[in-house]
Amino acid sequence: MSQIQETYNKQKAAVWLTVMIVAIVLIDQALKFWVKLSFPLGSGVDVCGWFQIYFVENKGMAFGLELGSKIFLTSFRILACVAIIYYLYTLIKRGFRRSFVFTVGAIFAGAFGNLIDCIFYGKIFSHSIFQAATLFPANGSYGAWFEGRVVDMLYFPLIHSSDGGVLFFQPVFNFADTAVTVGVFLVIIFFGKDLSRSLETKAEREKREAKERQKEANQQQ
Repeated sequence: MSQIQETYNKQKAAVWLTVMIVAIVLIDQALKFWVKLSFPLGSGVDVCGWFQIYFVENKGMAFGLELGSKIFLTSFRILACVAIIYYLYTLIKRGFRRSFVFTVGAIFAGAFGNLIDCIFYGKIFSHSIFQAATLFPANGSYGAWFEGRVVDMLYFPLIHSSDGGVLFFQPVFNFADTAVTVGVFLVIIFFGKDLSRSLETKAEREKREAKERQKEANQQQ
C-alpha cells in the first residue's frame, strides 16, 4: 500500500470515527433533554412490561455508583476523556483495525456524553422535583458548573419476586452508559490482542515486529 493511500485511509477512519462519536453524543443528549424537560424525578412512562422510561439522576459513575465528591468525579471524567482522545489518536496513527478504533471511540463517546451532564446540567436546568425541569430557568438553576447530575432513564425490570419487587435488572442507566459498557465488553471479548499491542512500549513493539519478520522469513524459505 502506498504512503498516500495509507494516509488517506487514516484520514477517512478519523472522519468516520468523528461522525460516530457525534451521533452517539447527540442521541444521548437528545434523550436526556427530552426526559429532563418532560418528567419530574421518579416518574416516566411504561413502554412495555419489561422496559420503562424512568427518570432518575445520580451524582456518581455509571449505573448510579458513587465515588468521592462531585468535583473529583467531574475532574476524573475530564482526564479520562483527554486520555482516551490521545489513545484514539495513537491508534489511528499506528494503523490499528478500524473495528477496534471504533469500539474505543464508542467508549469515549459515552464518557463524553456523561461529562456534558456533569459540567453543564447543574447550571442550565432547574430542579426536577415535583415538576419537569426548565431550560435556562429565570429563577435559578439547581447547581453550579461542574456539579451537574447525570440523567438516567433506561430501566429494564426483567425479573420480579413474588411480592412484586424487582430482582433483575435494577440499575437505571442512559444511552452513554450503554455505549461505554458495550464498548468495554467488545474490547474484552474480541480485541484483547489489539489492546495488548496498543499498550506496548516502543522497545516491546520493535522486538515483537522483529520476531514477526523473522518468522515470515523462515516460512518463505
